[in-house]
Formats: sequence, C-alpha cells, structure tokens
Amino acid sequence: MSSPLVIDVKGLGIFYRLQQRRRVGIKSLLVGGGFRRDAPLLWALRGVTFQCHEGQILGVIGGNGAGKSTLCLALSKILMPDEGKVKVRGEVSTLLSLGAGFNRDLSGRDNIYLNAAFLGLPRRVIESKMEEIIEFSELGEFIDQPIRFYSSGMRSRLGFSVAAALDPEILILDEVLSVGDRAFQRKSRKRLKSMMDHSRVIVLVSHQVEFLRELCTHCLWLERGELRGFGKADEVLDQYMTASGGADDAEPEASA
Repeated sequence: MSSPLVIDVKGLGIFYRLQQRRRVGIKSLLVGGGFRRDAPLLWALRGVTFQCHEGQILGVIGGNGAGKSTLCLALSKILMPDEGKVKVRGEVSTLLSLGAGFNRDLSGRDNIYLNAAFLGLPRRVIESKMEEIIEFSELGEFIDQPIRFYSSGMRSRLGFSVAAALDPEILILDEVLSVGDRAFQRKSRKRLKSMMDHSRVIVLVSHQVEFLRELCTHCLWLERGELRGFGKADEVLDQYMTASGGADDAEPEASA
C-alpha cells in the first residue's frame, strides 16, 4: 500500500498583471476606473499537476523565472490559485528567502523570536529551543549583535537554524541553503535528512543539481511556468542536465 498523500496539485495556474505605463487621475482611482482589467497577464505557473506522498523529499529545479518561488507561495497558501487546485494535508512551515522577517536593528537572539513568530512557533517553545538554535547556528557571541552586522552566510545560518528547530510536518525551503560556508551546508544537509523522521514532506528549491540529487527522493522541473518533468530525482535531474547542456550550477562561494 502506498504512503499517504500529502500534497495534491491539479492544473495549478497563477498569473500576475503587468503594470501599465499610463497616467491615472484621482477621480478614476476613487470610482475604481484606474485598474485596467485588459492589462496583459504573465502566467507564472500554468497547468502544473503533481502529487507528493509521506516520506518524500521533493526537489524543485528550473531556471530564473521558471515559477519555483511562486509554487512555494502556493503550497504555503500565501498565494491562491487562479486556476486549478492545491491541497496540502498538514501544517506547513516555510522559509522562502534568506533573512525573511529579520529586523536589521535587532540582535540575532531577538530575531530568533521574531522569525519563530512568523513560522508560527509559540514563544514558550522557542525559549526551550533557544540554546539548541544558537549552538546549531555557530554564531557564538555574534548572537547578541544587530543583524545589520551579519554577513549573508550568517543570516542564512540563523534562518535555517530556526526552521530546523521546528520539526514541522511539511517544510518548504526556497534557496535558503545556497549561501553559507561548505561545512555549515554539510551540517544542514545532515539535519534535513534527520528531519524526515518527524516531517511528512520536505520541499527544497535549488539551482544545485548535485545538492538535490544527494537529498531528494523526487524532483519537479519547471520551465517558464510549465511542468517539464516530475518523478524520481535522478531521472528528472538527468533530463534537466541534458536539456541544459550538462552544465551544473557552480558551487556557491563560502561566506562567513
């Protein structure tokens, strides 16, 4: 018997209206005439259909503008479909961008509370996990310094350390592990593997083929908002590499 269905996406379509370069009067704005319903549409996703079952790690790959981040927003219920349906069975924790929700003027410690609130974690829970988060982030004495003094790698460590402490049912990470030193990346990958003991599904967005190949059971390939491939990770990544000329994205530079 197959494992339980966790994510069920059918015919997903999401569009954005392109801005119109024209002057709009105050009267038009007040009576609702300033919005052009005939404005051109940009379909970020269209006709996307796939399913994820419990115990799977789904990699999402594709070039810039492929619709990867829009898909994450839809799975997180931040964006609603314009077409099709998205069903996600379970509590979702999302880390969509590096340092999202961080306040530059607050310390790393205070930003842990702030970031945890965005992720839906009660203060009493984060207090019980505070030392674990700080230790995993490897920030040491910098944890009480304002975020504005942090490098991109340090912010990445802090953001992932909070997310990794959640043990969520469904975890969605959008390119958050593409920055940071290689030692921390290795530790993060190990942590992701151990999280599958508690998580039902993990969704990872990355440009790094070998990173997805190492961690993922399945992969989804998007191109210009359309689904080009979905299935076993190795098979889809091989197809992607062949179509892109066999050139994997370079390993990211190490950051402090």
